[in-house]
Amino acid sequence: MKLSQSTVLLSVALVSCGVEAFSPRPYPVSSAAQQYQRFSPIRADVDAIEDDEFPDIDSPPADDYIVNVGDLEGDDEEAVGVEDDGQPPAWAVSQQRMTELREQYRRHDTDTGSPEYQVAGMTERIAYLTKHLQANPKDYSTRRGLVALVNKRRRLLNYLFKEDVERYKALVSSLGVRHKAPGNVESRQDKYSRYPKQKAAKKHLLKK
Repeated sequence: MKLSQSTVLLSVALVSCGVEAFSPRPYPVSSAAQQYQRFSPIRADVDAIEDDEFPDIDSPPADDYIVNVGDLEGDDEEAVGVEDDGQPPAWAVSQQRMTELREQYRRHDTDTGSPEYQVAGMTERIAYLTKHLQANPKDYSTRRGLVALVNKRRRLLNYLFKEDVERYKALVSSLGVRHKAPGNVESRQDKYSRYPKQKAAKKHLLKK
């Protein structure tokens, strides 16, 4: 049996290189281990970890970081509620002034509803809102409240004028309120008595 020249050359190449040259290349074990270690989570023994390394977050801290008024250095109790320039805010001054006026014009120690008490507080409130609107002319909601407050004070003064004129005059003069006292409403007879009476109807025009 004669072999061809190509078959002989192939047999010589297989013997010289060995059979392993044509076998499939195995996957390297070292690279697979590296990939596993790279993407696998780190496992640790929980019992072996000491408590000092991970403190209990539910328990309150040893140091109290809540600071009360007056705890900081240089914080004075008298300076609380004071502006940067050392003066109290305008609203605080207005509240103090309102309290003083109410105590001055109240009729007795437990008075909270007399016209003098209410008008005194409203007058100070009106003065404060007027200054606010001078600085903020586009605050229309405050302007609406100011108009309502002025109308309410006017109604109280009208009521006080009808009840006691002397108290009304004393209150208006001491507070400096510009108020026009309401006039007496005339009866129908008094209102039309100054007009000439209607001429008598002619007899021939009267219906028989």
